[in-house]
Amino acid sequence: MQCLESTLFWISWAFTATGLAFVFADRRISGPYGRYVPTDYNRRMVPAALGWFIQELPAFLVPVLLALTTEGRPGLGKVLLLCTYCLHYFQRTFVFSLLTRGKPMPAQTVRSAAVFCTLCGAIQSHNLLHCAHYDHTWLMDGRLVTGLFMFFLGMAINIHSDHVLRSLRKPGETAYKIPRGGMFEYVSGANYFGEIMEWYGFAMATWSLPALSFAFFTMCSIGPRAYYHHRFYIEKFSEYPKTRKALIPFIF
Repeated sequence: MQCLESTLFWISWAFTATGLAFVFADRRISGPYGRYVPTDYNRRMVPAALGWFIQELPAFLVPVLLALTTEGRPGLGKVLLLCTYCLHYFQRTFVFSLLTRGKPMPAQTVRSAAVFCTLCGAIQSHNLLHCAHYDHTWLMDGRLVTGLFMFFLGMAINIHSDHVLRSLRKPGETAYKIPRGGMFEYVSGANYFGEIMEWYGFAMATWSLPALSFAFFTMCSIGPRAYYHHRFYIEKFSEYPKTRKALIPFIF
């Protein structure tokens, strides 16, 4: 398949612009998800486990299908990076979605996220399989080593933080509690911090504009959630740790 380099370039900048739009759209009020879904919200809802599975699956399935239908054998560097990308979405699709105890999600949100994940999976996998060039020296390049370290550290933080959140309530409990442990000692959005670190690590490891634009979009789309969670905890709990930041330890 021919590399669609110019198309990737413009889509990458579109991701960047859309990310900025998300920040401005969410600067006053959070979007309808989780605890922020209004009680009078009258649109169709989807159970959280099913919603997460549906919306995350394309980001895993599209790269796998594209890799299987691509002629020739991609180099080790490409395989390593593509597997790294797919690992995140395998965990989100087949592990996180089955474990989540979240509230039902608006069907419209699930549809939009599924379309985005389809597009993102196609862009990242096409770039890695058909556009990027990594010779044998890339496996020892500092950018790859540092990027993979960031990715797997971020993934560990993300998974551990999700575990902390799931463990806050016993079956049948509905009251909110202060999350503690791990990165939650430093930020209210520890799970978001971990995911953002993952994708900036992936961007460094691939050293590509599509991956960087996706990391920026991720930061813009889930970063505001950390801010709203932080504000929620401060308003609800008078004993909430004063030194804890919203998303970036010791800074914001």
